[in-house]
Amino acid sequence: MKALEVKIKKEGKVFPGEILKIDNFLNHQIDTRFLDEIGQEFRRLFDKEVTKILTIEASGIAIATATARYYDFCPVLFAKKIAAANMSDAVYSAELFSYTRKQTFYASVAKEYLNENDKVLIIDDFLANGEALNALVSLCKQAGAEIVGCGIVVEKGYQPGGRKIREMGIDVQSLAIVSSMTDDSIEFADQPL
Repeated sequence: MKALEVKIKKEGKVFPGEILKIDNFLNHQIDTRFLDEIGQEFRRLFDKEVTKILTIEASGIAIATATARYYDFCPVLFAKKIAAANMSDAVYSAELFSYTRKQTFYASVAKEYLNENDKVLIIDDFLANGEALNALVSLCKQAGAEIVGCGIVVEKGYQPGGRKIREMGIDVQSLAIVSSMTDDSIEFADQPL
């Protein structure tokens, strides 16, 4: 999505440790018009039946919700990283390590909301090493749900996450694939590396 690449180059910042900060329009402050364009693009890329959109808290929720609009407002389910008192013990759960938080979490969804009848589109903001995406894939597999595909806003193509998920036979479509980053430049690839 060229408009996304332009917006990242114009408004993004690269922090030490190859951290791309685009929270001014995507996952802290949200440019809702642009988010709507992202939802439309995911609908174009995944022109399939989707009964549920799955993401992980918190950054993926707004993106998944914007995308659901284009799937007849299908339900959005988000995996929780921290157990809540109001959550049932009947959950699917998968371990993941967050590189930005340097912490291990367990992504969980209630079994009552994900099952073998679901056709799931997984949506997330970033894909680097693939920990969060792999956990979401695991939750779908535990439930016996069909994975329609994975829509990613920004993939760090030089890291192994995208390749690992694609090698599972899952359709991963990233709107922007970063091929390299330095403190003062960001380069993009047209296809997965």
